[in-house]
Amino acid sequence: FVFKITAAKQQEHFFQAAYLEERDAWVRDIKKAIHCLDGGQRFARKSTRKSIRLPETINLSALYLSMKDPEKGIKELKLEKDKKVYNYCFTGTAVIDWLLSGSCVRNRREGLLLASSLLSEGYLQPAGDTAKAAAEGLSDSPFLDLWDAYYYFPDSGFFCEGNSSDDDVVLKEEFRGIVVKQGCLLKQ
Repeated sequence: FVFKITAAKQQEHFFQAAYLEERDAWVRDIKKAIHCLDGGQRFARKSTRKSIRLPETINLSALYLSMKDPEKGIKELKLEKDKKVYNYCFTGTAVIDWLLSGSCVRNRREGLLLASSLLSEGYLQPAGDTAKAAAEGLSDSPFLDLWDAYYYFPDSGFFCEGNSSDDDVVLKEEFRGIVVKQGCLLKQ
């Protein structure tokens, strides 16, 4: 999950993501920035807090830590859809229900706004076609309050397994043996 960016002064920068979806998200965001700069526009990452107008009292990182709490947080599950098994994930509805139960929001609409902020800031990641399509702007809201829209925490053990093409899904692989040269060759 490594990719390289070569800067104008022939400086090479290597980036290593934890999983395929994270790598693809980084590449997509970097391409957007390059396209913006090539078009003569100034690039600046807009804060979700400002674009969605979240109150200053909401601390997204503290909320994220509460969501990950093993006792009181959102339960990571093994979910199945379209002959694919999604491990260590949860539904959009579960997120909104959790926000409501903890009195973080007053209603489901506020929950959608807050969950969209968590998604935009990288505290949540989409899993599966439904959630990914919404996150890429193919829906009214980037976050979906649906039982078949799956999400996961970026630092969880998320992986997907099932019958799909190589382009669709990352299959969990376990490498054994000694790493001969990291990033270039794994000897199994």
